[in-house]
Amino acid sequence: MLLEINNLYFSHTKEKPLFQNFNLKLDEGKIIALAGESGCGKSTLLSLIYGLLNWDQGEIIFEGTKLMGPKGNLVPGEAEMKFVAQNFDLMPYATVADNVGKFLSNINLAKKKETVYELLEVVGLVEYANVLPKNLSGGQKQRVAIARALSVLPKLLLLDEPFSHLDYARKIELREKLFRYVKEKNISLIISTHELQDIIPWLDQIVILESGRLIQNDPPEETYQNPYNVYVAKLFGEVNIFSESEMRDFEISNFAYYPQQIKISEIGADAEVLESRFAGNHYWNKLNSKNKKLIIHTKEKISGSLKISFQ
Repeated sequence: MLLEINNLYFSHTKEKPLFQNFNLKLDEGKIIALAGESGCGKSTLLSLIYGLLNWDQGEIIFEGTKLMGPKGNLVPGEAEMKFVAQNFDLMPYATVADNVGKFLSNINLAKKKETVYELLEVVGLVEYANVLPKNLSGGQKQRVAIARALSVLPKLLLLDEPFSHLDYARKIELREKLFRYVKEKNISLIISTHELQDIIPWLDQIVILESGRLIQNDPPEETYQNPYNVYVAKLFGEVNIFSESEMRDFEISNFAYYPQQIKISEIGADAEVLESRFAGNHYWNKLNSKNKKLIIHTKEKISGSLKISFQ
């Protein structure tokens, strides 16, 4: 067991605790998403694990050792972990390469240079090796901070919204290289995100938080196909939600269906197409069926009356 959180209590203010009797266990060598809406406690939980905040009650155990938090550490943080938060804390007058190599030994400079180049390649910043942080965008600074954190091969890497400052093309490039690198080096990774659909192919586990409560803790496929509630289903993007009476009307067994799970069919519920819009690799369609508005995806533009089935 890599990490155990037992009976954790924490509050920013005494009037309203964030975590109450919070429990979580995480295995080694996994890529784990910490997901939920803004304010659910993702960043706070990462700060607690890394030792930047003191908790009120309970315990956090890392590799069998109880962590003490800021009360027990002269220097905040844990030796076998690295945390990349939203403030990147780069050295302003050192180059990108020097920032990445900050924690690396100078005994073998050739080896150090090789490692720095390898990490810059992972985050896509080789051509910026000699640039100062002040000349970088927010997304580039974020990638420098990630490379620096990887340099010491921590047992646990904590990333707080690591793709939040990146455009879509850079996000696609970084996520695959990053996830492949941590798997190759057997680095355990906890990544907070509100964009699950962007990283789900690489995840081993998804931990869902809602207002400090653990809502669901399952593998990606189970979480996606069997969300615990409406809150969880909506974290994967656009979704059709059905009340109990609507489930009976449509004779369906689930309360949530993603747009691609509703298909045009020869038999099924009658529906009228209200809108059909091109959306890249599919058409986005709004339908009216039994006085309920539904969103479905199709390969071609549709119109008129048709029938739909739920899969």
